[in-house]
Amino acid sequence: MAVDAGRKSVVKVLFVDDEFIEFRSLKKTVADLSEPQVDMDYAQSIADALSKLADTRFDLILLDNRLLPNADFRETVPKLRGSGYTGPIGVVSMDVSDEYFQQFQDYGVDFRIGKDEIDADTVQYIIREYVDYRVPDIWKDDYNR
Repeated sequence: MAVDAGRKSVVKVLFVDDEFIEFRSLKKTVADLSEPQVDMDYAQSIADALSKLADTRFDLILLDNRLLPNADFRETVPKLRGSGYTGPIGVVSMDVSDEYFQQFQDYGVDFRIGKDEIDADTVQYIIREYVDYRVPDIWKDDYNR
């Protein structure tokens, strides 16, 4: 069976969180996905994430909002963007209702999500929306006419 040219066969996701148990939980969650296949990697700090980004191409980064010694995504995301990473970054937090979350796009964040909202369907939606997005055929200009 041929793979659709617009779809990736494996999506590489970097999960950055200072709590390894959060990674284990997310990895178990995405194991339930049949499409697409997700290859999860883990970084415990921004320094660790930057090191991994230097060696590996990731399709998506899920970043815990608070990573010590940094305050929140307003300090960590610019470091990831400064390394040259241009793919989607989602900030994951227990509570995304704080007022400063309204500024997330100003710091290079593509989306924010509560930890309690993450399940296999949500991860699949995020991948389809931010990693594997394809413009519907009806939107494409036909220059062959």
